[in-house]
Amino acid sequence: MAKFRGLSRLDGVGQAALVARGELTASDLLDAFAERLEALNALLRVVPAVDLERARAAKVPPGPFAGVPFMVKEVTPYPGLRWSCGSRVFAGNVAGPETRTPYIGRIDESGLVTVGKSAASEFGLLGSTETLLEGVTHNPWDLSLSAAGSSGGAAAAVAAGIVPLAHANDGVGSIRIPASVCGLFGFKPSRTRCVPASLPSEFGALVSDHCVSRTVRDSALFLSVTEDRAGPLPAVGYVREPLARSLRIATWTRTLLGEEPEPAVRRAVDDAAGLCAALGHRVEPVASPDLDGAALGDAFFIVAGAAVAGLVELVDRLRGHPVQRDELEPFSWALVDELERRGPGALPAARAAFAAGTERYLETIRGFDAVLTPTLATTPWRLGHLSPVLPREELLRRTGRTVGYTPIHNIAGCPAMSVPLHWTDEGVPIGVHFAAAPGADALLLGLAHQLEEARPWADRWAPFSYPRLFEA
Repeated sequence: MAKFRGLSRLDGVGQAALVARGELTASDLLDAFAERLEALNALLRVVPAVDLERARAAKVPPGPFAGVPFMVKEVTPYPGLRWSCGSRVFAGNVAGPETRTPYIGRIDESGLVTVGKSAASEFGLLGSTETLLEGVTHNPWDLSLSAAGSSGGAAAAVAAGIVPLAHANDGVGSIRIPASVCGLFGFKPSRTRCVPASLPSEFGALVSDHCVSRTVRDSALFLSVTEDRAGPLPAVGYVREPLARSLRIATWTRTLLGEEPEPAVRRAVDDAAGLCAALGHRVEPVASPDLDGAALGDAFFIVAGAAVAGLVELVDRLRGHPVQRDELEPFSWALVDELERRGPGALPAARAAFAAGTERYLETIRGFDAVLTPTLATTPWRLGHLSPVLPREELLRRTGRTVGYTPIHNIAGCPAMSVPLHWTDEGVPIGVHFAAAPGADALLLGLAHQLEEARPWADRWAPFSYPRLFEA
């Protein structure tokens, strides 16, 4: 409708401003969202569950995002909506009122209107959103490419203009990696920065919840409403301005496994280094951290396997009969099987690997304000490359080659972000990665504002996005 023309191009702050000024209502924003979802979801497969009736009935508080449509990732419960975790074993599961976490409470209080759930890989374990429950989620920049994962549905929905921002979470890069391949801003907060989004667990300690967005200001505002103002880290508040001082930035390109990235990725990092230098920062090439990348990757999937095994045991107990092999994807079962094969020493060894990796990484970055690396070692991959039906060893090999930079920040608790500064000659986005010491979230957001101001990206739209297809 003409009334909504151009609305999909606005970020969350911009849409909320229209409601605050009385130019549109929250109901108008929902109507416009419904149009966009109807136009694109069958093509992209980003939203497996939506409840517009519930969203229309919700009382919208006068928060900073009042009226803005929003999605919560399918691995995270939202009361009254389906909660499948991307798995066939939970296909009919609906989250009850007892699942409302402080994090969801903050989202609701901000005025965001949760309209549905975004697609994710099973239990958030794989870097591509293609499940045996829902099928594949397509990348709006190229339908043959993966939107990555595990927050692939969130990233594809934002890249397509269906929603301006969406909840995502990140255990080894699941905010930053989809943001990179979908041309978005993806920020991972420091550990303990935000109010709890789930029950405490060993696997959950690696996970940071936040969002994917088109603009830095949306991400910064979202952090300000979800951060734990009584937590162990000093509050950040709403970081609105570009950084106003020079930084000392370390840079390297070798992955955790000691491999160099593809040439197109290296060009993206070199270009970002030049941009940072032009902005007055000191960019210093250094040797990559002396980390045992193979041990860290193995440790992550041991901890993930323990989380899946715990879920299987819980379901077995609650329903009185065992989870069947065809109720989980082959990769999920392979992680459980490997954990059992390793025996009781596997988890202590994983914890020791994390501790050693954290110590060495933090020592490497000591004395620097920030670190610049690729987000991924490869350009975006085709659907099927990280399919959950592939053998475990092949998936681990492919994941290790591609996801070679992001996991250490979850292990060490650092803030980190993928910034959409580069596109290939074929028009495919390549994110560039920045990280800092634990607690330095405000510094990274200030740098992000500066980079966005120097090289704006919010008006670059994917070929299969609402603005390009319906508002060109």
